[in-house]
Amino acid sequence: MGMERKMGVPVSDLSAIRDLWEGRVKKQRQRQKKEQQRVEQSALTRIDQQWQYRIYCKNLRSAEVNQLHHYLQRSTHADGRCDLQPHTESETRDPKEPEAPDDSKVTLQLSGDSWTDFPRELQWMTYLTEWHIRGTKIRQLPDYLPVFSQLSVLQIPKNAITELPAEIGKLSDLRELNVSYNSLTRIPPELGNCEGLQRLELTGNHLTELPFELSSLKQLVHLDIAENRFISIPVCTLRMSNLQVLDLSNNSLNDLPQDMDRLEQLVNLFVHKNSLSYLPQCLANISTLKMVVVSGDDLNCIPTRLCSNPDIKFIRLYDNQSSEEKKKKEEEKKKWRSKRKKWREAREEEVKKDSREKDFIEAYVDTLKDRETTPYSTTKVSISCLL
Repeated sequence: MGMERKMGVPVSDLSAIRDLWEGRVKKQRQRQKKEQQRVEQSALTRIDQQWQYRIYCKNLRSAEVNQLHHYLQRSTHADGRCDLQPHTESETRDPKEPEAPDDSKVTLQLSGDSWTDFPRELQWMTYLTEWHIRGTKIRQLPDYLPVFSQLSVLQIPKNAITELPAEIGKLSDLRELNVSYNSLTRIPPELGNCEGLQRLELTGNHLTELPFELSSLKQLVHLDIAENRFISIPVCTLRMSNLQVLDLSNNSLNDLPQDMDRLEQLVNLFVHKNSLSYLPQCLANISTLKMVVVSGDDLNCIPTRLCSNPDIKFIRLYDNQSSEEKKKKEEEKKKWRSKRKKWREAREEEVKKDSREKDFIEAYVDTLKDRETTPYSTTKVSISCLL
């Protein structure tokens, strides 16, 4: 009877249950996102910044407070720049909340080896739209970076930055990002959330790959990943449909993918100073292509339609090495080839040895099948064959 009741219970569809829970999770995430946007747009954040600013000013002397006000009151500057350089000013006034300037373009500029970290008062200058930081010893971006919701240009080349924070993905208005000549080894996947990004420069770092999440950068027009350690083109690059300028020079590329023509808007392609021996035929299918720059030393196979097209500037660069440098390069190639040959020979010998042992075992097993009784134990036998 109990069995009959158990069999009569209807079995629910697991896919329907999964769809139901996924729908609930999606709605919950949407509610959380709306609540976060409401908090960010409310006055709570601004009030908190005002109180933090006043607390900070309480610990300063009057001269320091005046100097800080000189930094923050950018409305008196016609060019809208905020260089954060020391100034002397004799005027005195009571501390008050800094007001954002009316200028549509307000720029922060830092440069010089004396900067090892961002100034503390920068966290209250949330009205800034551009950062230009060059040639400093700053190693990381500040943790309060997401509060700069109006930031559209982030130029931080030639510093000592080792990592980009994941919070950079919260800069929804970001249009230009330049982190060239730093010490980056990876790019956070969250950068793919900056879907309005139009220009990305990562030259002169230690990158070997880009996260696939960057495929969502459909507005990207200029991508510069030269002077890194790429051995192949990142997959995400071929999904940036609006890309017009692609600089892959001075990497370790051995070939280009056969579907490069997916970049239908590509205009300029820079692939010189790599190890390319040929160019794929698909490059001739890109109708917008106007310039291709390659290294001519090792390149021996080029599509005819590519180099004979009058609308395309096909530029081959040669290193013009001296005879000694060429000789040295040839010797290095010969050494590498000899090492590779020895490795192959050793590998083939190892395979032959394994095959001989396998043949011996198979023959031994066959003899066991013909016997009436199977031996209880065997003696280890060492056999050497003279070939």
